[in-house]
Amino acid sequence: MRIKGRHWLLVWLLLFLLVAAVVVARQTAAFKVARRVGELREQRTALEARRADLERRIREASGRQVLLPKAERDLGLHLPADNEFILFAVPAGPADRKR
Repeated sequence: MRIKGRHWLLVWLLLFLLVAAVVVARQTAAFKVARRVGELREQRTALEARRADLERRIREASGRQVLLPKAERDLGLHLPADNEFILFAVPAGPADRKR
């Protein structure tokens, strides 16, 4: 049996529709991926800003201006006077003498 012209037209039309459906599906998936990438970039930017803020707060909290009053108040510590410094000499051990 020979395929007639209208059958060829139907085959080509179905092939075209199949290719068009694949193209539409790929573009839909690409739009979803692009949207997700945009969301992730926004989230990354927000997280980087939060990280910078936390690092700034850590630097401020670990500074001498903050730690010194807390150490004096909570632990009863104070800055040593010049006469309170003691330097200890480390004696040379047996391993140091062999070198």
